Amino acid sequence: MIKLTRIDDRLVHGQVAFTWTPALGADCLLIANDKVAKDEFMKMTLGLAKPAGTKLLIKPIKEAAAFLNDEKSKNAKVLILINSVKDAAALAVEVPEITTINFGGLRSKDGSKLISKAIAVNDDDIAIIREMLAKGLELEVRQVPTDNKQLVANLI
Repeated sequence: MIKLTRIDDRLVHGQVAFTWTPALGADCLLIANDKVAKDEFMKMTLGLAKPAGTKLLIKPIKEAAAFLNDEKSKNAKVLILINSVKDAAALAVEVPEITTINFGGLRSKDGSKLISKAIAVNDDDIAIIREMLAKGLELEVRQVPTDNKQLVANLI
């Protein structure tokens, strides 16, 4: 059911719509984010960016977890989009099916450092990454499906 769990602070954009979605055969984009789920303008703009024929769901983290853990959702081919390391960790705790997380894009912010050409993390992110690694999650960096996987553990 879960085709990919991706951290990307842009959420839905060209790489997601035109490369990841068809490469994975995803028929559902699930944005898991508490703030975006309450923002009608963001929901509208993200809806405009989604690929044709693909369902877009925007849910708070807890509701996203409930959807992903619901047997009725198991037939969906879901690409999960999250915009922070913190939210990815929170969702992974709630959804046992999440065993791998793709880091696709995190822009620089105060106190962050680049660990790859498109991933900037701060000390809080690194602490959360180490917790996820300790739990056995695979954390990898790829901007597009054809990129070679880089393990986040080797970059921090």
